Amino acid sequence: MTRPFKIIDHTADIGIEVYGRTLKELFSTAAVALFSLISDPEQVRTTETRTVSVSAPDRESLLIRWLNELIYLWDTEHLLFSRFKIARLTSKYLDAECSGERLDPSRHDVHRDVKAATYHMLQINRDTQGYQARIIFDI
Repeated sequence: MTRPFKIIDHTADIGIEVYGRTLKELFSTAAVALFSLISDPEQVRTTETRTVSVSAPDRESLLIRWLNELIYLWDTEHLLFSRFKIARLTSKYLDAECSGERLDPSRHDVHRDVKAATYHMLQINRDTQGYQARIIFDI
């Protein structure tokens, strides 16, 4: 595996393809990719930690709810995250520790406003190297 994620073009929106050897790694990488769309995760210090728990009826819905919960924390509290430790992950439940900091305009450039992760073209696939997901975001 050469890169953990890549940004893909999509008409009027933006998408990502993420990769992980395990589902935990896939969900963590999806979160890093999300925040790379918003700002530069390398510039985000890990001074605050939040526990995020979400549930959903299936794995695909869980991925969307996870990302939308992170977008909600960005929208409401201006929290930028750069590290994600998935403590528990089943096909219907995720519990994670997210580390980052509040937006500091003197250090963080905001690249774009990500409004929501969508179900459009959503895929989670598994092969011999692990998992791959494609997610499209409303911007």
